[in-house]
Amino acid sequence: MINPETLKTYSRAVAFGAVAVTAIAFAGPAKAAPVQLFPFFQPLPPIAAPYQPYQATPYQAAPSEDQDAVETPARFRRQTVSYATREAPGTIIIDTPNTYLYLVLGNGQAMRYGIGVGRDGFTWSGTQSVTKKAEWPDWTPPPEMIARQPYLPRHMAGGPGNPLGARAMYLGGTIYRIHGTNAPDTIGKHVSSGCIRLTNDDVADLYSRVNVGTKVIVLPMTERRADLGAATR
Repeated sequence: MINPETLKTYSRAVAFGAVAVTAIAFAGPAKAAPVQLFPFFQPLPPIAAPYQPYQATPYQAAPSEDQDAVETPARFRRQTVSYATREAPGTIIIDTPNTYLYLVLGNGQAMRYGIGVGRDGFTWSGTQSVTKKAEWPDWTPPPEMIARQPYLPRHMAGGPGNPLGARAMYLGGTIYRIHGTNAPDTIGKHVSSGCIRLTNDDVADLYSRVNVGTKVIVLPMTERRADLGAATR
């Protein structure tokens, strides 16, 4: 007959052995690599920098071509000439048909400048005075011009690309001015909407010689004077 205590000891040994075998079977090799369920998955690389919305670069008008690149005909270059007139020194006379501006110097002389004047249908005549002077003036086309040319800007800041050029002298209460230009090849031509234009060099020179209150006489197209332009220097 088997001793009860011996039977208990034998049963415990058998149970312990079964548990040990089971643990070894599931544990596998001690240094085995962990199982990867999705070996094909790769994490996305980190974002290098936070998103920045696109911002357009503000448009800047390119400077106009150098005026020295345009050869001004000799007869339209600034020069002192003989000029007979009864007007007082300092008076400006616009010879519209011949496209000259005369600044009376006195003693039968005047400083003559080549100019661009109003095109057909936009010439005018009369006497005005300089009521305002401005350097690198802004340009605000008048309503009449906008009505004819609706594509024009409503306002343009002064600068090399501005059609009023380097200087402007405003005439009375009119919309007309004596001003510079970024298109020096138009000097000697009938091209404007009534304003008188000079090269930027010439308008700067004239600007330095006249004051607010200067008398300005604009001759009509029908009053074509003989050119007395014998240069004195």
